[in-house]
This record gives sequence, C-alpha cells and structure tokens, in this order.
Amino acid sequence: MKLKTYTAPTYTEALNKIKQELGDDVVIVSSKEIKRKTLSSPGLYEIVVAIEDEKSIKKASEDEDVLLKLSTAAKEINSLSKKNEIKEKIPVSIKNDEIKALKEEISKIADTLKYLQATVWDITNKTELELPPEFSEIYALAKASGMASKHLDEIMRLTIKYMPLKMRKNRNAIKRYFHTLLKKMIPIRIEREIKPPHKKILMFVGPTGVGKTTTIAKLAARYAYKLSTRHKVGIITLDTYRIGAVEQLMTYAKMMRLPIETVVDPSDFEEALNALRHNDYILIDTVGSSQHDKEKIEKLSSFLKVNTFAEININLVLSAITKYEDLIDIYNNFSILPIDTLIFTKLDETRSYGNMFSLLLDTKKPVSYYSIGQEVPDDLMEANAEYLLRGILEKELN
Repeated sequence: MKLKTYTAPTYTEALNKIKQELGDDVVIVSSKEIKRKTLSSPGLYEIVVAIEDEKSIKKASEDEDVLLKLSTAAKEINSLSKKNEIKEKIPVSIKNDEIKALKEEISKIADTLKYLQATVWDITNKTELELPPEFSEIYALAKASGMASKHLDEIMRLTIKYMPLKMRKNRNAIKRYFHTLLKKMIPIRIEREIKPPHKKILMFVGPTGVGKTTTIAKLAARYAYKLSTRHKVGIITLDTYRIGAVEQLMTYAKMMRLPIETVVDPSDFEEALNALRHNDYILIDTVGSSQHDKEKIEKLSSFLKVNTFAEININLVLSAITKYEDLIDIYNNFSILPIDTLIFTKLDETRSYGNMFSLLLDTKKPVSYYSIGQEVPDDLMEANAEYLLRGILEKELN
C-alpha cells in the first residue's frame, strides 16, 4: 500500500483527476484545502489516496502503518463532518453544485473510514472468505458479537452472491439487507395461551446458576396475572439439593397464592402432577447441574417416564453470557432429554448476542422467552428476532 497526492484548484477537480487515473474504488486517506481562492488567485485542494502496491511484501509492520493511516483519516473525517467547520472551509465563491458534490464525497469518505476500521479489525482475525471492502463493517460487527465463524462466513457468501449490486454502495442498505437475512434464520416459539380443557406442563432444565428458579417465578406470574386470561398455575420443584432454591420458590408461590409440590423421586412425581391437574399450567423446577454430570441429567430423564395427563415440554434455560462453544456443549449433553424450546437469561449482562444466534442456527430449536433482569415478574419478555439482532448489528466498532 502506498500513498499518492493529487492537487487541483477545487476539491471536485482533484477528485476527477483521481477518478480518471485510478477509477472509483480508490481509498481516500485525507483531504484538505491548502490555499483559499481569492479574487486574484485560484484556490488549491489536496487529496491523498492509498494505492495497492503489488510488489510490496506484507510484513508485521504493515499493521502499524494501516493503524496510523486510519488515525490520520479519522481526524480528517471528524473535522470534515462538523457542519460549522465545513462552512468555514468552503469559499463563498464555490457554486452550489460543487457544495453538493463536496457533501456527497464527505459521506463517501465517512463510509470509507468504516470500511478501513473493519479492515484493520480483520488483520488479526483472518478468514478464508474473500470479502469485498463494502462488506467489511457488517462482517466485523457480526464477528465481534460472538457469532460462529462457520455461520458468519457462509451467510456472507450468500449475501455477496445474491445481494443486488446497486445496494452495495450504501452501508446502511447493506446492513438492512443483512438484518433481513438474519431475521429469517432465527426460530421463534410464539406464545399461545391455552384454553380449557387443554393443560400445559413445562419442565425447566439447564446448568447451575443460569436463573431457572427466577425464570419460573416470572412465568408463573405471567400466566397467572399478566396475560389476557388469568390462568391457574401450579409449581413442582425437583431441586431438593439446594434448600435455598426450594425456599425461594416457595416464597414466590406463597406471594402469588399458587400451589407448590416438592418431589424427590420419580415415584412421587406422578402423584404431584395429579395433585395439580386442575391447573392450566404446571411449571417444574429441576436441579441445576454441569452439562458433564450425566448421572443428574439421566435422573431427570427418569421423571419423564411416568404416566401424565399432558405432554411435558422441556425448556433448556441458558445464560446469554456463555460463549458459543460452551452453549453447544451444554445443548449436546442435555439433548438426551427431548428439548422442545430454549430460554435465554441474563441478556441484560451482555450486548453481544451472536453466540445465541449461532446456537439457534445449529440446533434449529426455537427460543421462547428472554430474561432481561432480576425483577419478578417484569424482567421477562416474549422472544423476538429484532431484540436479538440489535445485539449483533447495532453497535459501533471500537
């Protein structure tokens, strides 16, 4: 990469020189007015561009050079993008069409800065994907969100292949296209209230500390008090290992005036279900365990073998702050149970949601609820694709 400087009496003339010699794909590093136009002498503008040097050999020091150029460009962009400063730099005698052209070029420079940022970011995050510069920003955002590379690279290949060429000139258009594509890939379980005589039994499983008990309390309050119909809700706890968890759930049940049963063995489970069969919803709390504790997970499986009056839906509860590789590991080990849907907790503790997107893409299991805080019952929401995508695409690169 080498720098070349062009000068001309006006910014537009300098830009036309560059386009005639190098085409439209050149990267502008900086631009400035060297001399103001007066009645007796023309003005002078300078534009510095970066040109690929095919003979140069890439070295580690190139990273520092790019960062230095980026810093210089950033300072130039920031000064150009301030409206008052722009007014001061534009001579009164410049025609309206030149002012318009200048503003358009400033916008293009801002976009170029975004692409440069993403390119610098990708220097230490190599990918085999041949990425056009206009897609660099969106790629960097998705990668930084924790999305798995295998998913991101394949999605980018499809985007590059099928996206209309006319949309590629605008980074906002690229982001909207990518947003629409990702949205269609997120499986959502729509909440549907049950109606008598139907019953719904929901069992919640997952690792220790993800917030199963609090999530159950939120759902119990939601079904009993917050939906269009006030439903009858019963609770069963299988988590007798932790006295604190049992007491916590009993406290919630007492506050909401809901029946609760404590079960130790599978032989007691059927009896507890029958004791609560008059309820519309029955929510079952389970002991949290490491995904590698197969004995505990298999014991949960034994509870599913009892005779029931309604199907038991298994909800795997996962923390949003868990990295993608661990989410997959947890899912694979808990999948000896017939997992029906996923629930993500602690979304308020992170703004990087790419890990959850990749898990949904891998498992094809729908997500039903997000837990977004500790408050019961308020900090629970129905899952939707938009909320997840905000944590992937609506961030600025550092």
